Amino acid sequence: MSYLFTSESVSEGHPDKISDQVSDAIIDHFLAFDPNSKVACETLVTTGQVILAGEVKSNTYLDVQKIARDVINRIGYTKSEYMFDGSSCGVLSAIHEQSKDINQGVEREHPEEQGAGDQGMMFGYATKETENHIPLALDLSHRLLRELAVLRREEKDMPYLRPDAKAQVTIVYNENNVPEKIHTIVVSTQHDDFADEPTMLEKIKQDILNVLIPRVKAQLPDHIQALFNTDIIYHINPTGKFVIGGPHGDTGLTGRKIIVDTYGGKGAHGGGAFSGKDPSKVDRSAAYATRHIAKNMVAAGVADEVLVQVSYAIGVARPMGIYVNTYGTSKVDMTDGQIAEIIENMFDMRPYAIEQRLKLRFPIYEETAAYGHMGRENEVVTKTFYSPDNASIKLNVELFTWEKLDYVDKLKKAFGL
Repeated sequence: MSYLFTSESVSEGHPDKISDQVSDAIIDHFLAFDPNSKVACETLVTTGQVILAGEVKSNTYLDVQKIARDVINRIGYTKSEYMFDGSSCGVLSAIHEQSKDINQGVEREHPEEQGAGDQGMMFGYATKETENHIPLALDLSHRLLRELAVLRREEKDMPYLRPDAKAQVTIVYNENNVPEKIHTIVVSTQHDDFADEPTMLEKIKQDILNVLIPRVKAQLPDHIQALFNTDIIYHINPTGKFVIGGPHGDTGLTGRKIIVDTYGGKGAHGGGAFSGKDPSKVDRSAAYATRHIAKNMVAAGVADEVLVQVSYAIGVARPMGIYVNTYGTSKVDMTDGQIAEIIENMFDMRPYAIEQRLKLRFPIYEETAAYGHMGRENEVVTKTFYSPDNASIKLNVELFTWEKLDYVDKLKKAFGL
């Protein structure tokens, strides 16, 4: 019997995502000047105000106010009429030194024995239903909002757009868990005020249908384009007017969009946020490592759908264990428990080993903080960072290393595929 599944995404201008991006920009700056920095940074944004709080152990000093303002301006909050803009908002920093009690559990004489920065369980998930191995509903939600941001910056076809937006997609699946068609698309976008409210709503609806949707469809492979149909239910700005938005409309906090950041409600989530945490925090690094494993397993043909769990005790290097669930889609003559044993022997899941394997001690995190941490493009980019004394550092860094399919051949060999 067919069923429906829904995922949502939020734009880079959503209040919670502003907070995530500010926190991760601060992480990047610390790592750029001191790769051994230990940082936990939370951000709160509201009308005309940014509050930074957290703990840091680092040999560098940063102008965190300037970093926050630069991020806010980059996102597009540059007008006073938004009641929140990067040049005039207040920025209060309450960042202090990291607890020595925590630090003694992480740092070791031998780096490879570095302890986990916290206890907890982390999950990685992958599915073959999209080319980037994330759930289709989430992939489409991200794409809608990324393209909406492109349109906003072009200031041509939809010049009235403001930075805050949300999207949601519902997919019909058949009894074999294969996407059959798109059932519903929801898009809510902040916009400039219009003199005529009924005209405003109709204009936005027509532009979403005739400009945004075709541009997103054109990015998709043919078999995904075929899921669009004339019966799709569209809800465009269903509450009506959406002029007041961003931090003036809703307070934002770091780490409040963990399902948007991961798999849109499929698979599982251990509960820990990613943004604002350096890679010694396994909430972040181990979630990336399990995604890396799951994606390579699906790409190697071990299974059509895979969930990988790892768990840690704070201060202990080796995980409590690794769990694998193939949801009955395994292509090898093994139990999930036997598959997990092979995975445990192939992948060193100690925090230091994860950091080294995935190159996580580099400033690669601001790019993760909007439109999802998973399913993104692995690429090398050049980034420049400035310190308060006008010193600068230019680095070539590799983004989204956990999305690389660099273990496919090894997995095929291990599983006889």
